[in-house]
Order: sequence, then structure tokens, then C-alpha cells
Amino acid sequence: MEKKLKTITFTVIENGIQTPIATRRGSYPNLMYLLKEELQLESFGECGGVGRCATCVVKTSGITGNSTLKERNEPATLSKLGFEEANIRLSCQIYITADLNDAEISILEV
Repeated sequence: MEKKLKTITFTVIENGIQTPIATRRGSYPNLMYLLKEELQLESFGECGGVGRCATCVVKTSGITGNSTLKERNEPATLSKLGFEEANIRLSCQIYITADLNDAEISILEV
């Protein structure tokens, strides 16, 4: 029997414009790659997803589960920029999972 993949849907806000996104788990390595490709963002995610450059900073609302946890280089990188809020994240450190369903992701200018 073939396993049906569930659609993951959320909203992205860039420069005040809301864009609904529908994707599936595993379609992208992480949220940064999805945002970069779907929204054609230039100068976004310049370090390639290792959590060092902070060119993929987003503000999240409605993310659940393990996707709320900051790991690896993320806390130190955000702290250097003065971001201490739990909902400010590096999109390269957020995986595409059901934790993103119904979330709102705002792209921040850094």
C-alpha cells in the first residue's frame, strides 16, 4: 500500500505581502531553501544553512513541537545580533515538518 504524504501549509510574510505556502515533508532540506526558491529571495541564506551568517532570520508564530527548539549554532548567531526572543529564528535551522502547519513566518531584514 502506498503511503500518502500530507500537505504542510503555512503563510509567509515578506515586505507586508502574505504568501500561502503548501509543501510536503522532505521537499526541501529546511525552511531557508524553501523560502529562497519559492519567493526568489536574493542574499538570503548565504552560508548555505549552517546557522552562521544570519541572512535567513525570520519571526515565527504558531510553530509547534520540536521545531520550536534552537540547536547548533542558532542561539549564538542570533545573540550576536541582539535577538533573544524565542520566536526569532534562523530559517535554515527549521525543518519542513507538520510542526509548521498553520504557522506564520515573517522574513526579517537584518
